[in-house]
Amino acid sequence: MRGLSDKLAPGSVQLVFQHTSAVFKAAQTDRMIAFNPCVGVKLPRAEPRQVVPLTTKQVLALIDAMPERYRALGVLGAGAGLRQGEAAGVTLDEVDFLRRSLNVQHQLVCIVKQPDKLAPPKTDSSVRTLPLPDFVTSALARHLECFEPGEWGLLFTQPSGRPVSRTRFSELWRATVTRAGLPAGLHYHDLRHYYASLLIRHGESVKTVQARLGHASAVETLNTYSHLWPDSEDRTRTAIDAVLGAGPEDVADVPRTS
Repeated sequence: MRGLSDKLAPGSVQLVFQHTSAVFKAAQTDRMIAFNPCVGVKLPRAEPRQVVPLTTKQVLALIDAMPERYRALGVLGAGAGLRQGEAAGVTLDEVDFLRRSLNVQHQLVCIVKQPDKLAPPKTDSSVRTLPLPDFVTSALARHLECFEPGEWGLLFTQPSGRPVSRTRFSELWRATVTRAGLPAGLHYHDLRHYYASLLIRHGESVKTVQARLGHASAVETLNTYSHLWPDSEDRTRTAIDAVLGAGPEDVADVPRTS
């Protein structure tokens, strides 16, 4: 795994390793190999990095700086929290303008020396239905007025009608960050972090944020965004002061529990 770990992020290495180990484990069960060579392999450790959400001003600058053909891709990241592959894989039949919702059923998968394809999202929990705010539905409607769906009904394509490959999008994104006057190193995923921060700021629960992002568990959500939720000490003070700080007469009116 040494050569692979030099080229991929620790999280990507772990994902590749899980699939590889599963293949060898199945081969061992079928007695095609004597042992699983993945047993005992040490994986690179992912260094924890605290998410610092973009500001609204920065997000709007990024969206404005994107080419018109792909501007709604930026809106989907910030306004619906889609991963890059999910946004690039949105098809017309997944968008319900009447109910203002989006059924996330696919992601665009781009593998070197293989044709691009639509595949299921990252995990089973990533298949989800998202409520779309007017900000997003309006952007999608404007996009469809200017650009027809392409191959497989994809909303976002290159001028040829072909899917927007990861390589092509990376080029577009870097140019967008530069035009927006923002520091290099920002990723499309930062728009997803911004979406999560808005939900948390406006009081959504952990389970709701988990469902909107398509996380496999609430633990994943908390590991990534726990520092963005209001401090428990402040909430404790507020809760007690709201009742006991009101005075004896008001405390007497507080409903008693059995």
